[in-house]
Amino acid sequence: MRKLLLFFILLFFVFIGYTLLSTGFFRVIETSSPNKIVARVPLKGAEDIVIRQEDHFAIISATNRESYPPTKPETGGLYYIDLEDASFTPIDLTASLPFTFAPHGIDMFKLSDSTYQILAINHVNKQHSIEQFVLKGTQLIHLETHSDKSMVQPNDLVIISPDEFYFTNDHGYTKGFGKIVEEYSGMALSDVVYVKQKKYTQAASGIAYANGIAHDKKRELLYVASPRHFNVNVYERAADASLQLIEKIPTKTGVDNLTVDDSGNLWVGAHPNLLRFQAYAMGKYAIAPSEIILINYQSEGQYAVESIWVDDGEKMSGATVAVPYQDWVLVGNVMDDHFLILEQ
Repeated sequence: MRKLLLFFILLFFVFIGYTLLSTGFFRVIETSSPNKIVARVPLKGAEDIVIRQEDHFAIISATNRESYPPTKPETGGLYYIDLEDASFTPIDLTASLPFTFAPHGIDMFKLSDSTYQILAINHVNKQHSIEQFVLKGTQLIHLETHSDKSMVQPNDLVIISPDEFYFTNDHGYTKGFGKIVEEYSGMALSDVVYVKQKKYTQAASGIAYANGIAHDKKRELLYVASPRHFNVNVYERAADASLQLIEKIPTKTGVDNLTVDDSGNLWVGAHPNLLRFQAYAMGKYAIAPSEIILINYQSEGQYAVESIWVDDGEKMSGATVAVPYQDWVLVGNVMDDHFLILEQ
C-alpha cells in the first residue's frame, strides 16, 4: 500500500513537472522589441486580423473580453481599416447585425474586384456557429449561419474556395474533468473539420489544442498551430480533402494564429508562457508576454524558425496574430484595449 502511495505521489510530481516544462513556465522572457510602434489602434480584443495586400485594407475580429474563457456573454464585431489612411480608424461593419455577435477566428476570400467573402466563428452563450458575409466596399451583408455538431469548440478557419473551408476545434472536451486533463496534460484530442456544400468531415485529428490554420495556395499546404505542444503542423491536402501530416515544426512557444505571406513565410502570434497567459486571461495578472515568430518553410525538414519580437506584456499582452503589410506588421491580442502596428 505504501509503495502504491509513493508511486502515485511520484506520478503527480512528474505530471506537475511536465506541465510546467511543456507550457514555457521556466522560460525567461527577455524583451526584444526594437520595432518602432507606428500606431496603437484603440480596439479591444482584436484577436484575429486578415489583410488584402493589393487592396490596402484590413478586417479585424474584435470582441470585448473581460476574461478568457468568458464567464459571461460577450459582444464584438468585425472592423474595417483603410491601411492607406494614417489615422487607422476602425469602421464597425457589424453594428447593425440583428443577432448577438462575438467573433473569434476569421478569414476572407476575394470573389471579384470589389467583392469578398468573409467567414467568422461566433461564440454566443456557449453556442458556436460560423457566420458567412459578403463585403462590398465598407458594406457587410450577412448571408448565412453555418452550424453543426462537429463544432465542438471552433477556434479558427481558412477559406479554400467560395463553397469550401476548414475550421479547427481547439478542444475535444469542453467542460469538466476531461477538459482540465486535456489542457494540463497536453492530450492531443482536438481536430480539423472540412466543410463543403454544408457537408462536414473530419480532416485531421490527434492535435493538442488545434488553433490557428492557414493555407499556402501555391504549394497546397495547410498549417495548423498546436500551442499546447509548441508546434506548427504541416499538412498536404489529399484528393478527398483530408489532411495528411508531413511533419511538426517545433517553435518553443505557444503558437496562435498563422498568416502566410506572399513569399510563403509563416507569421505567427504566440504566447511564450502558456500558464502566465492563462493567469492573465483569468484576471490574476495584469500583463502576459507576447511573441512574434517567422517560419521560413521550404520542404520537409527544411525550415527556419526565428523569433523576431518578444515583449513582456508592457507594450501588449497576449499576442495572437501577426500580419505583415508593406513595411509594417499588425499585431493583435486577446484582451488588450488596443492592438499594435509595428515597423518591420
